[in-house]
Amino acid sequence: MFKNEDAGSKAEQTRAQIRDVALTSFRNQGFDATTMRQVAKEAGVSLGNAYYYFPTKNHLVQELYIEVQLAHRAAAEPRLAETDDLIARLGAVFQTGLAQLVPFHDYSTGFLTAMVAPNSPLNPMSPESKPARDMIVGLFREALDGARQSLPSEIAPRMPHALWLAHLLMCLFWSYDRSPGQRNTARLVDTGLRLFKAALPFLRVPVVRTPLRTLLDLVGEVGA
Repeated sequence: MFKNEDAGSKAEQTRAQIRDVALTSFRNQGFDATTMRQVAKEAGVSLGNAYYYFPTKNHLVQELYIEVQLAHRAAAEPRLAETDDLIARLGAVFQTGLAQLVPFHDYSTGFLTAMVAPNSPLNPMSPESKPARDMIVGLFREALDGARQSLPSEIAPRMPHALWLAHLLMCLFWSYDRSPGQRNTARLVDTGLRLFKAALPFLRVPVVRTPLRTLLDLVGEVGA
């Protein structure tokens, strides 16, 4: 019994070591320069052992997705606790999400190249990316649910997924943004939130609400 527990503990430690080395390499060197051979060497394990725990480099990137989203939630929740204003809460989610990507800006091209193919497991809309995707959709849902301004009942449950897709577009813009500190992206987020605030009263108008619901249903099929 104890031998099995020790073996399980050692396996978990080995997996964690490989994972930690890979995530550090992704941050410091980017996607292209990180190889399974290099990760195995720095983790002190054989290449075969590294492949046993992570069959491809893509599996390690999925670990990165999860880590980034955990950090995103940890950064967003204190700001969400400070306000019940809808726009401020959405701003907190967008802003803290982009902040988690800062270490990867210089290497964003490599990640984008790997992610852009529709059938790539690294595509944010792929089945493999669902755990990370669910985390950020859930964070947007939390931001909406805790706001004093409520959305129409048929719009509210459809909005978190649409906001996630908007966040993806912001991330894409950010990856190409070469302005100092990516301030153009920050301006885009602020402008988008102001437009959303201005549009809120119209969401309760039937002539707007019905086609919007249809549009959100279509958006919801992306990555579902």
